[in-house]
Amino acid sequence: MSRALVIIDVQNDFTEGGALGVEGGAAVAAAITDHLRAHPEAYDVVIASRDWHDPDNDNGGHFALEGEPDFVGTWPKHCMAGTEGAEYHPSIDTGLIDIHVRKGQGVPAYSIFEGTTDDGRQLVTALDELGITDVDVVGIATDYCVRASALDALAAGRRVRVLTDLIAGVAPTTSAAALTELAAAGATVEPAEGGR
Repeated sequence: MSRALVIIDVQNDFTEGGALGVEGGAAVAAAITDHLRAHPEAYDVVIASRDWHDPDNDNGGHFALEGEPDFVGTWPKHCMAGTEGAEYHPSIDTGLIDIHVRKGQGVPAYSIFEGTTDDGRQLVTALDELGITDVDVVGIATDYCVRASALDALAAGRRVRVLTDLIAGVAPTTSAAALTELAAAGATVEPAEGGR
């Protein structure tokens, strides 16, 4: 068994004070770093995604450039490529990340599997090359990108754990529904220490 930690979108725009700040996002950033430092042997590879949107267009309808966003399929501008908002939250120790993935470059993208690594690979290709069978998913937001990434990891044939003390969601109701959906789809949903 080879295990990866997949960190989803722990970026300044998705934490408190950002364009789409999620309550508890900064605490999750710090907790993920603490988890990695406490368990350096737990993962064969650490992978992190970032939204990396094109600032010059609506990113395939993802941004509501006219009128109000509906916060379901359209959003305010966020995580624009090369801006402070698109950078990792400062509590994430980027020195612990082995593979960086950018997603949403000109199109809507929720799952890390829709992005590409810095060397141009699809994530599933990188996982296959590394022999990764198990994936722990953490990050922001439970009810959107964490959910989509975990479902895609399951679809890619991986055993998936969603670590509930290392995620933050937009809303309690939709976050709870996402975790229920993930458990029904075959993911293990438990705190970080639950599976050790």
